Amino acid sequence: MDNHWITTPVTAELLRGALDVERTEYGVLPHRLPARARAQCADPQLAMAEAQPSGVRLVFRTRATAVELDTLPTKRVYVGAPPRPDGVYDLIVDGRLAGQGSVTGGNTLTIDMSTGTAEQYSGPPGTLRFTGLPGTVKDVEIWLPHNETTELAALRTDAPIEPAVDSGRRVWLHHGSSISHGSDAAGPTTTWPALAASLGGVELINLGLGGSALLDPFTARTIRDTPADLISVKIGINLVNADLMRLRAFTPAVHGFLDTIREGHPTTPLLVVSPILCPIHEDTPGPSAPDFSNLSTGRLRFVAMGDPAERALGKLTLGVIRDELARIVEQRAAEDPNLHHLDGRDLYGEADFAELPLPDELHPDAATHRRIGERFAKLAFDTHGAFTDRSGSSD
Repeated sequence: MDNHWITTPVTAELLRGALDVERTEYGVLPHRLPARARAQCADPQLAMAEAQPSGVRLVFRTRATAVELDTLPTKRVYVGAPPRPDGVYDLIVDGRLAGQGSVTGGNTLTIDMSTGTAEQYSGPPGTLRFTGLPGTVKDVEIWLPHNETTELAALRTDAPIEPAVDSGRRVWLHHGSSISHGSDAAGPTTTWPALAASLGGVELINLGLGGSALLDPFTARTIRDTPADLISVKIGINLVNADLMRLRAFTPAVHGFLDTIREGHPTTPLLVVSPILCPIHEDTPGPSAPDFSNLSTGRLRFVAMGDPAERALGKLTLGVIRDELARIVEQRAAEDPNLHHLDGRDLYGEADFAELPLPDELHPDAATHRRIGERFAKLAFDTHGAFTDRSGSSD
């Protein structure tokens, strides 16, 4: 192709959904937690999750008919499992999906789930390319792969670009587990939070952190300090997965998490969402453990390792967590009319599990992400929802 390319540096001004941008040897790396928060936890799972750019997108206006983006992905390889597909980039033009692409090559992070070890190997960068765009002025968004760490080096177009105009839409900040992060969604704009944001007409900041929705104080402070018009926190499954705390610690930890958020957002609509249905942990505590028996065929399942009798000792199950979250929100809402509760089983419950079971017993598939996103949009953004815009405007 004989294009006259214009190179534009990738800067924070062009990125949405990232809370920090780190300069690397190759280019820039978007982060979904700020450096101060990252410095307070050495967990490699959190480091991997927050650097995967779920909900992060490049946004600009241009007449360009062709766009190129040089990136350095870091791909995950699981020992004994078939290769994972390359991460997906979604191209959105004037609000509509206009293309998808992937970048081959890149670094690899080889993970041995049986030992919990990981080793990273360097690889070459690649180029994402979209052509055939209309030559009129348009708003362009490139949503980065939700599950693939992505360093950005250079953005090239065949016409000048400029930062997109502020849409005036409300900003929704959501925090949750790998389900909110987008595990097993088909692409970055079809994770359930991205779908719900599109249906609700809001700008998304996704703090869904795979394996890391653990009531960490630094996450609460990040939410506190991030401008947002709407906030939701989905709490539960990771606390059971990790067998991290007992009921005695859980209740004050939830109160402290909400107290911290309220320090920065005293009257912002705040929605507490309990876990979706997950039969292995409804009445059985964690931890969760992988079942490797069919890993070579690409089938990984999780099993619950706890004993239901341990609930009497304060171990957490999803049922225990749902009951306690409902009680906490009811107690606090007496003095906080902008605090709301949503039972996660209204997003995905028993009838949904019968129709669309969780393939690995923990994570929803692509069709279920769509169902959860549509349900959340209806329950949160419609007439009587916690996020209904009652001002009569989109501000």
